[in-house]
Amino acid sequence: MDIKRTVLWVIFFMSAVMLFDNWQRDHGRPSMFFPSAVPTKTVGSAAPGTTTPGTQAADLPATPGEPGAPVAPGSNAPASSAADQLVNFSTDVYSGQIDTRGGTLSKLSLVKEGDGKQPDLYITLFDHTATHTYLARTGLLGGDFPNHNDVFTLVPGGQTTMGDGNTLSISFESPVKGGVKVIKTYTFTRGSYVIGVDTKVQNVGAAPVTPRLYMELVRDDSPVETPRFSHTFIGPAVYTEQHHFQKMTFSDIDKGKEDFAPSADNGWVAMVQHYFASAWIPQQGVKRDIYVQKIDPKLYRVGVQQPLQTIAPGQTVDVQSRLFAGPEEERMLEGVAPGLELVKDYGMVTIIAKPLFWLLEKIHSYVGNWGWSIILLTLLIKAVFFPLSAASYKSMARMKTITPRMTQLRERYKGDPQKMNSELMALYKTEKVNPFGGCLPVVVQIPVFISLYWVLLSSVEMRGAPWVLWIHDLSQADPFYILPVMMAVSMFLQTRLNPTPPDPVQAKMMMFMPLAFSVMFFFFPSGLVLYYVVNNVLSIAQQYYITRMMGKKKVAKA
Repeated sequence: MDIKRTVLWVIFFMSAVMLFDNWQRDHGRPSMFFPSAVPTKTVGSAAPGTTTPGTQAADLPATPGEPGAPVAPGSNAPASSAADQLVNFSTDVYSGQIDTRGGTLSKLSLVKEGDGKQPDLYITLFDHTATHTYLARTGLLGGDFPNHNDVFTLVPGGQTTMGDGNTLSISFESPVKGGVKVIKTYTFTRGSYVIGVDTKVQNVGAAPVTPRLYMELVRDDSPVETPRFSHTFIGPAVYTEQHHFQKMTFSDIDKGKEDFAPSADNGWVAMVQHYFASAWIPQQGVKRDIYVQKIDPKLYRVGVQQPLQTIAPGQTVDVQSRLFAGPEEERMLEGVAPGLELVKDYGMVTIIAKPLFWLLEKIHSYVGNWGWSIILLTLLIKAVFFPLSAASYKSMARMKTITPRMTQLRERYKGDPQKMNSELMALYKTEKVNPFGGCLPVVVQIPVFISLYWVLLSSVEMRGAPWVLWIHDLSQADPFYILPVMMAVSMFLQTRLNPTPPDPVQAKMMMFMPLAFSVMFFFFPSGLVLYYVVNNVLSIAQQYYITRMMGKKKVAKA
């Protein structure tokens, strides 16, 4: 029993320490386990304002121009002195602005109206303000060609609202630079979070040109809203068929520890945050170089460069690409591009978490409510693990029956630890009790329940999803703290059902644990807390039933 308690306390202590360390890192403080190291350059690393070998991007413009303001020194000031404008547009899923400086998508809000049961859900992804920068931009390299700092003009004759149509196209034309003119067209489709980006490069000069097209996502390191006591990933990611999903934190880039494939002819680059992501998806089969850089004290970018063919005078090259900007809905992402569903990152438990989410989705397709789906999934998992849980509870019940005799042995041999341990071992053998019997079945189940935790934390489907009565959003904390209180009560009841530790200090600590844990659950999303409450209630019911049945068998045997 002492060994079992020790193991559980070690697990509890390490969990608390790692939770605190994640909180430290999430708030920009140094980690206790991963101290800052001297930056070392690896393949793909880049110092601010430079680029990695093989990207051929040393001439990439760095600083984004402020809307309506002069371009920062050293950022390749535009040839035109005309002031830029913001062109407003709206579709059924987007509301945003395109800056004529570079024809850059400078503001993009996701619009989702509630249905009476769910709240209106709005979130701004791309934005360019004095305090926050997150942009999707393109331009040409390889000469004095139009880039994201040049002021484009809106091509007249188009619409900026979708209305009753199925598509909306907005085009911008660049000034002529280096004998080249660029026409950039954004195409929005009804119900889709994928934006078609068509770039026509026209050689209107007298000499052939060989430009390179860059497509990049630029954002600062400002945090996004996440549940307290939870650490979710934010930063750039790269996917190729050869190297699969490679993500990098802003801290990795600061230290020169980013690791990604420098070139490919497939895949995509993305910026990932909690629940949402954006990604440039070039044409498959086309060679591109990939770069990840820090270009300002708090500004980072991830992008691709696509070499274009030599364009003779009078010729035009048309480059088709796609820009995804939307929620991390797993099934939708699978249909957009290979591997894009990986931006919904479950980390090391992906192999278990993906099947669990698939099962949760299947249940939801029948019941139509994510709250009830969580309850039914938890019930199903408990049923699958019932034999293991039963073995654990039987072992705990046996331990509880011999606890008074264990206490007597401890008192009798407290001056002789070796004798005390031998007597305890003899008692375990006589009563056929395994001190690890209650612990090992629980350990086997831990990966599944950790995976389900990440499923519920990472699934944007929970955002705005109601359950019953006072729970209108399973991604937010319980507004009346009813579920956290139920969680604390259920943990207290579980503690009472378990064998009382012989050590008074341990006994008091075990009684204190429900209170300590319930503090965190006051800030957890209500969907997570609902899962833990249901799991605890089912565990209590199982434990009570098994303990009672064993008691009846013991009386009958007597």
